[in-house]
Amino acid sequence: MPIDPAVAIGAELPSQQFAWETSDVQLYQLALGAGAKPTDKAELKYLHDREPQVLPTFATVAATFHATEAPKVSYPGVEIDLAKVVHGSQEVTVHRPLPAAGKATSTTRISDIWDKGKAAVVVSETTTLGEDGTPLWTSRSSIFARGEGGFGGERGPSESIPLPDRAPDFDVTTPTLPQQALLYRMCGDRNPLHSDPDFATAAGFPAPILHGLCTYGIVCKAAVDAALDGDATRVAGFKARFAGVVFPGETLRTRIWREDGRLLIAAGVVERDDAPALADVVLTVA
Repeated sequence: MPIDPAVAIGAELPSQQFAWETSDVQLYQLALGAGAKPTDKAELKYLHDREPQVLPTFATVAATFHATEAPKVSYPGVEIDLAKVVHGSQEVTVHRPLPAAGKATSTTRISDIWDKGKAAVVVSETTTLGEDGTPLWTSRSSIFARGEGGFGGERGPSESIPLPDRAPDFDVTTPTLPQQALLYRMCGDRNPLHSDPDFATAAGFPAPILHGLCTYGIVCKAAVDAALDGDATRVAGFKARFAGVVFPGETLRTRIWREDGRLLIAAGVVERDDAPALADVVLTVA
């Protein structure tokens, strides 16, 4: 049985120790489009050689940044073909600004498995501690596995965050590069869905798609730059649901509303009439 909730839920994966350097942060932020205006001082803050400011979304790649193999969806009680899997949602809470270089230890557990009928959703939570033992960030992630539902589990919550009924406070467009996914995969996500046309076709897509976490990082950066004066240290948390695909070379439109100490955000694809890319996006301001 590919999914056994009785075994999987609550299972804790082996702790992972890892380290990162300023060059890793620079490459990650270049892969999100930082430096597109190469003489802009605000952009160059992301690419400083000694102390680049670090977007909180770097937390999603830090532990696997140097991976060179395609990921596997293999946990206690969970064994799923990678071609069936897409990212469902991602949330990062940062407990202090992320350092430009450091060492850390992450511990992950499977917190929930939901039965959506034709698909299953596997939710994991990760706690990351710095070298001194103090918390750096906590993340919560879900994957959507097509064809793996129907095992009789709970359907899980279905929540939607309404957007204000007014024009956004900020409306940002960000072009992506045709080679954006090939660049982003250098940050450790070697899933062939983002680089191999034959694999993408077999998975049901007409061409390789942009990593959901790349879109996630691009949108976070757009919000930081537009609404937080380019200061990534003001972000306490960032969460989003992956609502649709983005193809490399398309343009992202990020609409941002200020509301009660947070930013509500919607991101869509300009070339496809603002087809949703991310939904239920919330940036919590420190």
